[in-house]
Amino acid sequence: MPRFVHLSDLHFGAHDPRLVAAVAERIDEARPDLVVISGDFTQRARTDQFAQACRFLERLRTSGHEVLGVPGNHDVPLYDVLRRFLSPLTRYRRYVDDNLCPYHEVNGAAVLGLNTARSLTFKDGRINKKQAALIRATFARAPTAAARILVTHHPLFALPVGAGPQLGKAIGRQQMALEVVGEAGVDLLLAGHNHRASTHHARDLVTDAGPALVVQAGTATSTRLRDEEQSFNIIDAGDGVVTIAVQAWDGGRYAGRDIEHFVRRDGHWQAQSGAELAQAPEA
Repeated sequence: MPRFVHLSDLHFGAHDPRLVAAVAERIDEARPDLVVISGDFTQRARTDQFAQACRFLERLRTSGHEVLGVPGNHDVPLYDVLRRFLSPLTRYRRYVDDNLCPYHEVNGAAVLGLNTARSLTFKDGRINKKQAALIRATFARAPTAAARILVTHHPLFALPVGAGPQLGKAIGRQQMALEVVGEAGVDLLLAGHNHRASTHHARDLVTDAGPALVVQAGTATSTRLRDEEQSFNIIDAGDGVVTIAVQAWDGGRYAGRDIEHFVRRDGHWQAQSGAELAQAPEA
């Protein structure tokens, strides 16, 4: 079963070096098949901030970890107006990845990243028709039994952004996104942006959304918090089983906080306790 570390909202330039070191150490311990980073590598898309993010990525790769990342809205320059509209992701392409929609197949899973950051909005995201076609075509040629995972910075749904009732915005062109995700048989939707860790059933959020699990990562290394400590996810996904373990900062290290188990039955993900999972017969 493939293992993923799901990081988000690193915000280099507004980060804590202790957290960066602790994240790298925990990743080494977890030995994932793939490290997924769902956007906001930087705080203000400045060259020195991208250089810091690049050094972090090099550290991971030197340790033998594969990495898949997508841009976030903070990776588009905010105050440099000319660069924002003429070459918004030039620095991202130089320091992080020239491919804005990367794809990896690892050990029984197919993972597609999608760029949802746009120059015309300060923080909101959207997908376009070309990207919808990419989702459909990419997962159509993925191995039949592979877990299908889509990574975006912006969540496809309106989700909590703090401890209160406030919700963030759903992704632009949400209906188109949900239709293609359902058609493509996507199992997991990984995102960030809200700095809050959570897991939801897509159909609990939008009735016709399809059976995917919606997995949000908190901010892994940023000092910009929203009523929640820094965290990231370790996800084991495959063979109709998903385990999501939130790794939370306790002031000295990252340690497991919440662990959730899901089993797919009749095309739907059902929550299950660890004891029930251990007693279930092998498929």
